[in-house]
Amino acid sequence: MDVPTAYADGWARARVGDKAGADRYVRHTTVGDPQADAVMEVLARFPEMAVSRWLQLGVESGPEALTDAPDELRAFFSDSRHVPEWFDSSKVVAGNRAFFAHSEMILGAFVAAVLIEGFTTLISKSFSITGRLVDQGVRRLQQNNRHLVEIFLPGGLEPGADGWKLSVRIRLMHARVRRLLLASPEWDAAAWGVPLSAAHTALATSLFSAVLLRRAEALGVIFTLSERDAFMSIWRRSAQLMGVAPELLIRDETEAWRLYEVGMRCEPPLGVESVQLAHALIHSAPVVSGITQPAERQALASLIFKVSRALIGDSLADQLQFPAQSTRGVLWSLRWKYRTARVLSRWVPGMADRRRHKHFGRLLDVSLYSERGISYQLAQHVHAEQDPVVPR
Repeated sequence: MDVPTAYADGWARARVGDKAGADRYVRHTTVGDPQADAVMEVLARFPEMAVSRWLQLGVESGPEALTDAPDELRAFFSDSRHVPEWFDSSKVVAGNRAFFAHSEMILGAFVAAVLIEGFTTLISKSFSITGRLVDQGVRRLQQNNRHLVEIFLPGGLEPGADGWKLSVRIRLMHARVRRLLLASPEWDAAAWGVPLSAAHTALATSLFSAVLLRRAEALGVIFTLSERDAFMSIWRRSAQLMGVAPELLIRDETEAWRLYEVGMRCEPPLGVESVQLAHALIHSAPVVSGITQPAERQALASLIFKVSRALIGDSLADQLQFPAQSTRGVLWSLRWKYRTARVLSRWVPGMADRRRHKHFGRLLDVSLYSERGISYQLAQHVHAEQDPVVPR
């Protein structure tokens, strides 16, 4: 097997506990998304204005509207509109309700733990080279939040719904950035494999599903078995739309956790890029929250550093050069406050409704919405600062 040099040591260690899983993961570090990559290869022959128009038509109106587009693009959108037999949006309502009932803590776990853990992998190289987090951290975090919100809205992953659109758009954007990076002298394929590889896309969805559930539980959320199953089904569908390879497409929480564990064992030790991205992400969060005063921003960033350290552990936090501080009692305090507030909301008239409205409003505030709708303009350059910033 052609193993990228950066993965050699981790792969060897991971094989001791799960040979098949480690081999499968590392094999996919050299694979992108064959269908989407082939589409990007074809679209490279056409002007960007035509490409953006075709992508918008394909997403908004379906392949039938692409009368003058390449066959490969029509086939891509035809396949994207196919709903697999294992997904039924009417049967994941428990997951929809759980997300919005606990959105405050789920988003907290998403930012303070899950995203940071994801950036400790070699995917950090892609984001660091392109500058799509360090230079555009606030925008990127808002985009991530919106995707999360939209896929958990009832029917959000049905063809034509915004969760479906954003998942497909992520797949297309990844394919374009992957093509740009592979052509860049800054990318070392022999050492790192393929940028935004099939392995990393699958690992990200395991983090956003099974790991997110457990990190949210550490903050005080209690999920029922039906809520957990529905949560995982929603993420499985989104992962499929984002182009996760069928052999890495998780079916349940157990599979997702196993993929997460073997993937993290295969990944090389984190580098300076992971440190930069983690700090950029945490310092972006107060801005996304609408805090304008420097002292208040710093106070919130300090709190996020502390909560993050408590969630990801001292060892990883130290590697990421987080501020040294005690986390004793941090998670216990958060759990107590959260569960107390939920108990009170059941007994105080009108409190539950006010709480739901407040948190839904906050979800919209920290997510990226534009009056112009979703943009289908793809990256044109490796470095994000060379691309025009458009509402997405």
